[in-house]
Amino acid sequence: MTMTITTATTSATTAAKRRLRGVLASAAVSLAVTLAGCATPQASRSTTALPLDQAAVQATDALMAQTTGMAGFLSKRSLVLDPMIDAGTGQQTVATQTLQRRVADRLAAGHDTVQILPFRQDNLAKAAYLLTGTLSRQPAGVAGPLTIRLALTDVRSGSVVAQASALALTQGVDATPLAYDQDSPVLAQDRVIDGYVRTTATPPGQRADAQYLGHLAAAPVIDEATTLYNAARYQEAFTQYNAAGASPAGDQLRVLSGIYLSAVKLDRTAEAEQAFAKIVDYGIRNKQLGVKFLFNPGGTAFWSDPKVSGPYAMWLRQIAGLSTQAGACLDVIGHTSRTGSEPVNDALSLQRANVVRQRLVAESAVLGERTRASGKGFRENIIGSGTDNAVDALDRRVEFRIVGCGA
Repeated sequence: MTMTITTATTSATTAAKRRLRGVLASAAVSLAVTLAGCATPQASRSTTALPLDQAAVQATDALMAQTTGMAGFLSKRSLVLDPMIDAGTGQQTVATQTLQRRVADRLAAGHDTVQILPFRQDNLAKAAYLLTGTLSRQPAGVAGPLTIRLALTDVRSGSVVAQASALALTQGVDATPLAYDQDSPVLAQDRVIDGYVRTTATPPGQRADAQYLGHLAAAPVIDEATTLYNAARYQEAFTQYNAAGASPAGDQLRVLSGIYLSAVKLDRTAEAEQAFAKIVDYGIRNKQLGVKFLFNPGGTAFWSDPKVSGPYAMWLRQIAGLSTQAGACLDVIGHTSRTGSEPVNDALSLQRANVVRQRLVAESAVLGERTRASGKGFRENIIGSGTDNAVDALDRRVEFRIVGCGA
């Protein structure tokens, strides 16, 4: 009897141990799954080039796939989309607008865990996530596909939670800048725009760029102002750009250029000159100022259309005067678009730089000792299309680099 009882007790104990081991094993599997879900996702990168529409869908799906293990995406969460840009220029183009629409459409149609809110200040304050995106070309003169980069940033923590990239074929892609970027007197790519670009390439788990985040509060107002400018609603754009400029986050080249452009369109000559002076001051403070002085094809005369070249005398007067006041020394660097032979363009870019330098010295004789001219031909093209139209206007710029006076 005792033996029977002992055997039954032992069997029960053994069974209990087996059940416990099973529970522990199941718990271990569950814990592993949970930990895997909490692990930082890996950025996604596609190596197959697709048409832009398809590549945008591919990048969007890859980005959202990284959020499947995130607790915040188990229920519907809101995001705002900071308008997408060309990574090389900071410009909004027909192509970046197309990319933005395709990404937004894919999120709305295929990912019901997110709600896209309009990019406004009130929505930026309440949205959980921020979506940024860029379209990048190959280096000027190099054939190859475009690169789409998307990043999703947690608004509260400032950390990137997902990042994806895909390749897009260049066929059928329209890189024409929108009206604001076509009209802008300068390349509006400053530290904030550079920070936006860096954010779209930031791996998950790392913080988004500090310069970009630090100036984010003004971004919805700038976007609204730029939309108004592109719609030829210049008075409203002027008001909005000034509102952005009055905020601590408004010290940006996009704002200064927007105030200048809107004032020009409204025939507010004095205010336009004051705005351009602030653009020049910003460039001197940040050691670089790329100005779009356009020349007649193949020559050193400024563009014949007075609507284009009419402000150049004022631009040169402000650059000369503020450089003199700041005690700055300048490298005046000429660039050409990718048309014609390299030796011809090298010579032409130097000649154009000398024309601008001579005009500066005529405004302020002291700059004769503080300036030097050089030509880069098309070796430092930003666009590199060689179309000689609005698409590659930035390639036909004269750039001022602030250098040490003993350099």
